[in-house]
Amino acid sequence: MTQIPGLATNLAAEASSFSAIHIALTAALTGVLALAAAAWRLPRTAWRDVGAIGVLSAAAVFLWRISANMPQLNSDGLPGFSANDWLAPAMTYIFLSAYADLRSPSDPRRYGQIRAVAVLISLVVNVLTI
Repeated sequence: MTQIPGLATNLAAEASSFSAIHIALTAALTGVLALAAAAWRLPRTAWRDVGAIGVLSAAAVFLWRISANMPQLNSDGLPGFSANDWLAPAMTYIFLSAYADLRSPSDPRRYGQIRAVAVLISLVVNVLTI
């Protein structure tokens, strides 16, 4: 296999890592928007579920992005979308699904809808902010 001199260093220079503050702000924005969506859609009595959706969405994004903060995963393979952009919403789905499996939501149908909205919020926020 022939290597082109300097190609690896050029690709590494294009991809970057993000600061912990940048990742934390992205996670916080995801959490606030998911919390707002949950507050809008879930019953008023489901305040635990509303809070859990906000906190778990933020935690999923933060924990994934901080642990996978490497140039190879932050580089856009598809223009505008990196592997981390796609995987942070997947982690949001997993965290929110695990919560629903451990503690049954007060309104499972609406919770499922908000889980889907939180995943979309996570994708949009990650693509636009990171």
